[in-house]
Amino acid sequence: MKNRLKVLRAERDWSQAELAAQLDVSRQTVNAIETGRYDPSLSLAFRIARLFDALLEEIFDPLGDEKDL
Repeated sequence: MKNRLKVLRAERDWSQAELAAQLDVSRQTVNAIETGRYDPSLSLAFRIARLFDALLEEIFDPLGDEKDL
């Protein structure tokens, strides 16, 4: 699924490890979401949206083409 997680993380100058710690997931999970290899659970997607103070639709696009990132 296309997402803006990497962009949002970079805007805050957070490493994948720092974001992972805030979300209580592994760095590998963050990497997999950013690269589109893993779609987060609904619970995790909501935690991500809350952390970035954004709507789910502003972060994730289930219909988007990952090549457009």
